[in-house]
Amino acid sequence: MIGLELLYAIAGTMFGVIAIFSAVDKTNPKRWKNAAFWGLFAVCFLFGSHLPDLANGGIVIAMVLVAGFGGLGQGKPTTTSIEERKVSAATHRNRLFLCALIIPAVALTGTMLFKHLTFGGVHPVDPKQATLVSLVLGIILSLAVSMPMLRAKPTEPLQEGRRLFDQVGWALLLPQMLAALGAVFAAAGVGEAVGALTTAWLPEGSQLAAVVTYTVGMALFTMVMGNAFAAFPVMTAGVGLPLIVLKFGGDPAIMCAIGMLSGFCGTLMTPMAANFNLVPAALLELKDKNGVIKAQVPTALILLFANTVLMYVLVFRF
Repeated sequence: MIGLELLYAIAGTMFGVIAIFSAVDKTNPKRWKNAAFWGLFAVCFLFGSHLPDLANGGIVIAMVLVAGFGGLGQGKPTTTSIEERKVSAATHRNRLFLCALIIPAVALTGTMLFKHLTFGGVHPVDPKQATLVSLVLGIILSLAVSMPMLRAKPTEPLQEGRRLFDQVGWALLLPQMLAALGAVFAAAGVGEAVGALTTAWLPEGSQLAAVVTYTVGMALFTMVMGNAFAAFPVMTAGVGLPLIVLKFGGDPAIMCAIGMLSGFCGTLMTPMAANFNLVPAALLELKDKNGVIKAQVPTALILLFANTVLMYVLVFRF
């Protein structure tokens, strides 16, 4: 059965190759730090399931130390030049979008198909991981189509990936790190503490107050944590499940979906979401490092209001 282990092996192999490319790139003054950082990340994917928790924690701390002392550098991957990309874009025009559209098309189709696909009563794909498997399959199919079309060398996708990883740097790992931090907070009982404080102050029997607390709380906690995945387990365990679902009978699927969207509103408004807000400012060389956040705040507030209204209208009626 195709499941997470195969996906981890594919991701780990990719990061391992990028670590090797970084180590041999003499144009990068910090090539050994880059190689160590991406190599450790590869070890997490390839062997993390078989290592004890203490070893995995040690690898994460080692990655933080590598990135923290002097940071990562940027090399000059052997790939196409800007002029070659302009010529390729002018030649292929809108056909370039085909490479990108294959990924969501396969991911959506596979998600709906793999959950029900069986051979002899056995699922070839783990139904619980159908979306992730479909996403990786979409990426592989997109590469299979785009590489002959663009006449790309076999190493170019990995070199382009290394170029992007070096530009983003350690911030690439923030979503995973913060999601893990959210799970730690939930396991430590932070969600129950937030729930106790909330129920002590909320008006008795007010569905609207519970919904506003959950959506606004998701946005605020995401601003603090930097990622909606980190805020989700805390706010859902403390407010969403005990109040909206168990007390008022709300639909958990609707609550979770709109709750995550509310959290992403907080992502738009915080420098803690560095990979979304600070990294683009750095890549675009903006003078105002918070310029992206300032431009996104009005949209985030409007979306947060819309999410709150939608949840109140929908969650108790289905």
